[in-house]
Amino acid sequence: MPWLAAGVAAGCATPGLAQPATVEPATVRPAPVPPAVVLPAPVPPSDADLRDLIPDAALADPEAWAKGAPVPPGEPTPVAPTPVAPTPVAPTPVAPAPVAPAPVASATPAAGPVDPAAPLAELPGMTVPWPETMADKPALASLPPDPEVTALAGQPADGQPQVLTAGDEVRISDHLSLVFPARLQTFPERAAFVDRFAKLSALQRYDSRDATFAQVSARARADRDLITQLLRIYGYYEALVTQTVGKGGATATGSGGPEARADVAVRFDIEPGTRFRFGTIDLGRLDQAGPDAPALRRAFAIAPGDPLDNDRVVAQRGALDVALGEGGHTFAKVGDPDLVVDHKRLEGDLTLPVEPGGIYAYGPVISQQPRFLSSGHLADIARFKPGQLYKRSQQEDLRRAILSTGLVASVTVTPRETAPPPAPGQPGTVAMDVAMTPGPLRTIASSVGYETGNGFRLEGSWEHRNFFPPEGMLRLRGVAGTLEQLAGTTVRWNNWHGRDQVLTLDLYANTVQRDAYTARTIAFGASFEKLTTLLFQKPWIWAAGLEILATQERESAVGGQSVPRNTFFIAALPLRGALDYSDNLLDPTRGWRAGLRVSPEISKQQNGRSVEYARVQFDLSAYKSAGSRVVLAARARIGTMPGTDLANIAPSRRFYAGGGGSVRGYGFQEIGPRNNAGDPSGGRSLVELSVEARIATGLLDGAVELVPFVDAGTVAESITPTLSGLRYGAGLGLRYKTGFGPIRLDVGTPLNPRPGDSRVTVSVALGQAF
Repeated sequence: MPWLAAGVAAGCATPGLAQPATVEPATVRPAPVPPAVVLPAPVPPSDADLRDLIPDAALADPEAWAKGAPVPPGEPTPVAPTPVAPTPVAPTPVAPAPVAPAPVASATPAAGPVDPAAPLAELPGMTVPWPETMADKPALASLPPDPEVTALAGQPADGQPQVLTAGDEVRISDHLSLVFPARLQTFPERAAFVDRFAKLSALQRYDSRDATFAQVSARARADRDLITQLLRIYGYYEALVTQTVGKGGATATGSGGPEARADVAVRFDIEPGTRFRFGTIDLGRLDQAGPDAPALRRAFAIAPGDPLDNDRVVAQRGALDVALGEGGHTFAKVGDPDLVVDHKRLEGDLTLPVEPGGIYAYGPVISQQPRFLSSGHLADIARFKPGQLYKRSQQEDLRRAILSTGLVASVTVTPRETAPPPAPGQPGTVAMDVAMTPGPLRTIASSVGYETGNGFRLEGSWEHRNFFPPEGMLRLRGVAGTLEQLAGTTVRWNNWHGRDQVLTLDLYANTVQRDAYTARTIAFGASFEKLTTLLFQKPWIWAAGLEILATQERESAVGGQSVPRNTFFIAALPLRGALDYSDNLLDPTRGWRAGLRVSPEISKQQNGRSVEYARVQFDLSAYKSAGSRVVLAARARIGTMPGTDLANIAPSRRFYAGGGGSVRGYGFQEIGPRNNAGDPSGGRSLVELSVEARIATGLLDGAVELVPFVDAGTVAESITPTLSGLRYGAGLGLRYKTGFGPIRLDVGTPLNPRPGDSRVTVSVALGQAF
């Protein structure tokens, strides 16, 4: 009666039936039963539900029904459930009812005690004889030996790995070594193989004295598979790698007390076998490249019979792809290589799908946003002209140059066929379509600085980088400082009729107050420059310009008496040229730089005569790495101003020395001739010398440097630079490297000060001092 059995299994008493005493279960041999289906924990039924399950015969005559009276037709026949070992199932917490289970009446006689030694009854459908009845028992097949157990069984008593007498051992660490056969010492890629293994080894990556022997064994098996895979890269497809693991007991004492650990040494003996070679090489349709086919085939420098090397396949695939792209094959495609290894021939047949396509020449550059950056302007930026043979590197160069304008967030340059090749070996034409996503164009910036002798300086600016398309920037700027105030506007066209060519117009008015002079100036300047940039650092740059200014200047008071102001009208033609063979524009570590500035000037004082003179300045700096953490840097500057007497030159145009960009340790413009009041009066010649060591500290992931420095400088009234009267300063600087250059903090002190010189100077700026 399954419905009743379910009620009993749930531990619920059936209403209307007497609750019998607990019956001890008999020990029986379990019969085969179908797998039990585990159901969710039942919800306790209500009394009404249980009452509906009681058969009518039990309600009419409970005693007769319990004694097994015949069941009326239509009633289900009660069946005693077969005892089944319960399936272990995580129980759902349910409060059990404290009731003994009700017995189930059965038509089958109750089983008596069972003898455990008695033979089992014949089972229906069982045709396999019991093992006890078989005269000749079949022999059991032996399992294959466990490699780890076999390896351990051969270890000497001290637990150390066996050492072969022949071979060349390479130690990766104290606990890991590789042994190559003597003939493999000439393996050309052996150093690269060992380096690769050391970087990928699981034993190396998870090397720990606390690792258990089982962990080390598992990692050793992974490394054995790694060695096999690496050998296949170099063409050894039949290699045999023997793993030897030595184990010895030891005790390590740590903060948590003694704990057992495994002291394990692992060794791999490598028998690479015969190195496979390249068999046939199929490069697809490369032979359809026309006259370029032989040169392109030579670009793929692998021939049948060469030692098989998968790294070479990858490298030569890239070389062929570059050769196609640089040879005018605009739409060439190189697929993935397929290598079929034949162990019988000891060769690998290589197939590389190549679709060279035709060759093409450049057509026009087409801007998808002509009002933002016109097609003509993009053509000025490009390093190619229409009619030249296409080169993939020039396409990428144009994309990077457009990104470097700072006007776009993203850009794609896509060649588009406008005329197919008329014949094999003759170029078709492609237009270069440029799609751009404009980036933010407006910027508000501000900076705050402080320098001893110069005070605080607050500068702010607003700019629109495409106010006058294309690339016409408008900038408004202002300075409010302790000794300087300025208001000005600048218009600047980048990439003006050519890459990295800049035209600048500048108009400003400012007042400055120095120890040497005070000045009120209105100036206009125009310049044309060939610039170097962070993206395209160039070895040669130059600039030429025009400068016109009117300035009222007054030298410092003498004897407490104010000196009257002089008005100067000045016109200048500043010229500049520079060579840059350093490795970094903002933070060089090696190389050198040289620059020359020449500015012919005409100066006329109000109610005075006109004079002509020239400002000439030469700069030289050099950088050299001294180990991996130290960069030595040195600088020299020489200036002269021939043409007229010092009194005819406006104080703001004279040479001065001292300050954070000159001789650190002295205040701004403190070095040089002085008037009767002890204030700087400037000169017509200049000499500055600096040397410093930039020492990496490793702090903040290497972003912090310490920089001890020594500077020297002098200014003379004569036009001949001299070393007499040199003033020395020394100190210590701190550099914090950022993505836009190092932030510089220098603290210096004069070594041979004069009366009135500052004892300590502090300067903060962006970029190295030189």
